[in-house]
Amino acid sequence: MYTKCLKNFSLVLMLALLPSVLHAQSLTLQRVAAGLASPIFATHAPGDGDRLFIVQREGAIRILNLNDTTQTPTTFMTVPSVDTFFEGGLLGLAFHPDYETNGFFYVNYTISAGGSFRTRIARFTRTTADSADAGSLQILLEINQPQGNHNGGWIGFGPDDGYLYVATGDGGSSNDSGTGHTPGTGNSQDTTNNLLGKMIRIDVDGDDFPADADRNYSVPQDNPFVGVTGDDEIFLYGLRNPFRCSFDRETGDLYIGDVGQGAREEISFYPAAGNPKRNMGWRLREGTIATPGVGGPQPKDGVDPIYDYPRTGNFGGASVTGGIVYRGPILSLRGRYFFADYISNNFWSFRFDGSDPDDFDGTNHTPVFRWNGNFTTDAGSLANIVAFGDDLAGNVYIVDLFGEVFKIADGDMGSIIGDVNGD
Repeated sequence: MYTKCLKNFSLVLMLALLPSVLHAQSLTLQRVAAGLASPIFATHAPGDGDRLFIVQREGAIRILNLNDTTQTPTTFMTVPSVDTFFEGGLLGLAFHPDYETNGFFYVNYTISAGGSFRTRIARFTRTTADSADAGSLQILLEINQPQGNHNGGWIGFGPDDGYLYVATGDGGSSNDSGTGHTPGTGNSQDTTNNLLGKMIRIDVDGDDFPADADRNYSVPQDNPFVGVTGDDEIFLYGLRNPFRCSFDRETGDLYIGDVGQGAREEISFYPAAGNPKRNMGWRLREGTIATPGVGGPQPKDGVDPIYDYPRTGNFGGASVTGGIVYRGPILSLRGRYFFADYISNNFWSFRFDGSDPDDFDGTNHTPVFRWNGNFTTDAGSLANIVAFGDDLAGNVYIVDLFGEVFKIADGDMGSIIGDVNGD
């Protein structure tokens, strides 16, 4: 509480000392693609500064030529057997750090097979610069999903360790309970024979399970449950629906946008320097509060988010879209974490303030700025944001589920004034 009051006092003092002539924050967004079918993610391949890869929920991966965005994106590959039931579909894409030489890329998608709905993490291989072989499928792992929602979806390679991180949801329904959920505990807090509600970390360049054709990876030996009770693949746990996450390409810090249930949406954070506390809290905690109806005090190994927000107001919403730290050419935006809410269409940014994890309490950031009304687009309209991505140069792209992709083309933070939340 003392820290929060001090931050609020600092913000008031800063505003009082500002000169009388001020220019407000602004962004210019350039629409680089339109008319896509449910685009849901965008990213770049290592060493490729000319193209952006756009994921469509029904299974297609499209290539956008960044040197001529008037061209219609071409199809790189269509992932076979994608099931788009409920919140499912092709949800994530990541390129191997050595993609330039081995041509490997990885996808996170849902399938229906053997009477069950599953998350599948799989590898495919590039055939030419502009195409890939859908028949090159190699399954890394599959996870049964009790319901069709809370599938997570993000995957990404750690910038320092080269391991693949996979974000999984708790399996759906409410309160992490019911059919397919560990009774009295929930999937997210269950760390034994349960990969739901987790951040998994695996080594795609090894194989600890040569006798299992559908389990092709090895386990990093510094994962927290290696050698003790718990699933070796788990890196973090206590997540509800970590749909969009990202690594800061400069610091290596991991940001996790975890979709809340009925009270709070949150941005969780795992520092590159590490943290012995690996429990993000769900279902005991929703953001910084006890989950209404099923929650309790923070567990001893629990850690609060660095930011959470309620359901109402200019700084509210009902489905957080985790974002990305800007590291592109616009100097005034560098280091700012951009994120949004899919339901309220609020669109914000802040900077992590460098707090120690023991002090995480939801206020570990500079003032949050709300960009609604402070940006212009050269075409189209920005709404229903489902992802943020970047290109090789660090430019940030914003993906609209209803067919558009925008690039942050220009920006000015101006002064700390206007639509600011100083919590």
